[in-house]
Amino acid sequence: MAIRIGLLTEVIAMAFDTVRSNKMRSGLTVLGVVIGITSIVGMTALIRGFDESLRDMIRTLGPNMIIVQRFSVADFINGAEFKDLMKRPNLTVSDARVLEDQGETLQTVDIQLGGGGPGTQMQKVFYRDLKTKNIILFGTTEKFQEGAQIPMLMGRFFNGTEVQYRKNVVVLGYTPYKLLFQPSGTDPLGKMVRVGPERFEVVGVYDTRPAAGGFNLQQDDFVVIPYTVYTRIFGLKAIRVGRGGTIVPIQIAVMPRDGVTQSTAMAEVERIMRARHSLRLDEPNDFDLTTQDAILKLWDQISQATFFALIVISSIALMVGGIGVMAIMSISVTERTREIGVRKALGARRAEILFQFLMEAAFLTSLGGVLGIALGASIGWAVHLLSGFPISLPWWSFALGLGFSASVGIFFGMYPAFKASRLDPIEALRYE
Repeated sequence: MAIRIGLLTEVIAMAFDTVRSNKMRSGLTVLGVVIGITSIVGMTALIRGFDESLRDMIRTLGPNMIIVQRFSVADFINGAEFKDLMKRPNLTVSDARVLEDQGETLQTVDIQLGGGGPGTQMQKVFYRDLKTKNIILFGTTEKFQEGAQIPMLMGRFFNGTEVQYRKNVVVLGYTPYKLLFQPSGTDPLGKMVRVGPERFEVVGVYDTRPAAGGFNLQQDDFVVIPYTVYTRIFGLKAIRVGRGGTIVPIQIAVMPRDGVTQSTAMAEVERIMRARHSLRLDEPNDFDLTTQDAILKLWDQISQATFFALIVISSIALMVGGIGVMAIMSISVTERTREIGVRKALGARRAEILFQFLMEAAFLTSLGGVLGIALGASIGWAVHLLSGFPISLPWWSFALGLGFSASVGIFFGMYPAFKASRLDPIEALRYE
């Protein structure tokens, strides 16, 4: 063991001397490895950061929330044709009422009008001489806040009495609050703003919502009013889409009771909605049920494919670097033929010569790996500091980069090392 440790120390010292005495050649040798590892670490930092921020945004749906929609993005990803989806019936407020009356496993049933997709209700919000751009107007019940994982910055959400008696009250998203009240430091609670044709009293303000990649995706550009007021002012007008198709901007959000699993509640919602739409046993659902888990699984498929593509692209640079290592190490074996002959004449075994050249190759590529890790992490932090884009630098990305770089050195250094170990000592000593 002492001999092996001594040999290892000697080989590392010799490898370091080789790198130091041939700086240009060594630099060009590991350049491909540096580029490959930099891309792995840098892109992993950005992709993981974006992934975590997107997951935070998806989690605002609530872990137990079940969204009943006419159709969703998942239908398109699963290959459904738009013309077939448009044949589905629009959801109605009566559907929500039936779920509320017949759903024994359901704790809350919330009606959400006007938000998302075609038919989205867009309105400006006015306060004195200030106004916002067009932002989304939601009409919901008082139960919206139970499912939405959006923190309140100040005030409260409207209550059941205000919904029942159609009170003109509004909860502002962070963007209208920031544009209308924050610059002057005015307390918005109790103030009157105009949304569309009518005036509303501000009863609450939402805090900022997470956004994928830290970008401004207009996730805070909304206000919420009671759905009863929404229907009184704007009605539930069907929006014409394409040829002959119409969409009513409505979705229903339900949550299971305590102690009831989400799958059990979904099964009951599906049963009630199928009966409501008079579907036969052999007919597919003409509505869509979406959960947080379903969206996360969909994103997992996309992110895994992206990460796999990253590995493939980076592997090309690593392979180019590995070929360079093989070429340079082959030249090094030729240049050091006499040295190999002397070592063999002094008793060095084939395994030790093989080990020496493998260690030199692994040392070169590992050095490239360390430089690539440092450069990739620096690029990630630079992007974060300059743009605010979220990053994540998990320890396994560093281990992956270092492991890849060492593996490239061992794999592509195997042929030159084997060639060196097979040299005849007498012929090697004669080499000039």
